[in-house]
Amino acid sequence: MDRRQRKTREAIFDAFTHLLEKQAYHQITVQDIIDKADIGRATFYAHFETKDYLLKDLCQTLFGHIVDTATGVPHTHSHRAYGKADDTVFLHLLRHLRENDRNILALLNSQNNEIFLQYFKTNLKDLVKTQFSDAGRLTQSPLPTDFLVNHISVSFVETVSWWLSHGMQESPETIAAYFSTVITPFITK
Repeated sequence: MDRRQRKTREAIFDAFTHLLEKQAYHQITVQDIIDKADIGRATFYAHFETKDYLLKDLCQTLFGHIVDTATGVPHTHSHRAYGKADDTVFLHLLRHLRENDRNILALLNSQNNEIFLQYFKTNLKDLVKTQFSDAGRLTQSPLPTDFLVNHISVSFVETVSWWLSHGMQESPETIAAYFSTVITPFITK
């Protein structure tokens, strides 16, 4: 993708994000996005087939970073840049949230938060599967592996929701410690 295309895509993401902070997803039209991004209809459709595809791409951009980082895909910073080498991937994600990476807090706190929390959970399932299930780090249990992956993912989403609802007063390290206490019975070192 060339620089002009990246710039247009960012303008669309920014416009969409701004609209999502203010109104419900189902109320936003493609025309609203086009007007806010100051682009033409053909330009929008050259990048995204529908508003739903735009939402999916936005969420993949927001939440995909942490999954990519955890699986070794290079980024502008390393996992270590956000802390010590033995920090958990969950702490890494909490630090991104604290820094409001890509204005994600406004979206998670918006009236559309259920949409974003669902995408967040979906990406977390991939992360938990990669980091724990595929790596053989889930404890031996009579419970199905996909049940444990889902449980850990949903627990983390609820942990983040709780943290947000309490104004993020605790540090990412404290929240990561809380979460670690909850999932310790399911994880091996």
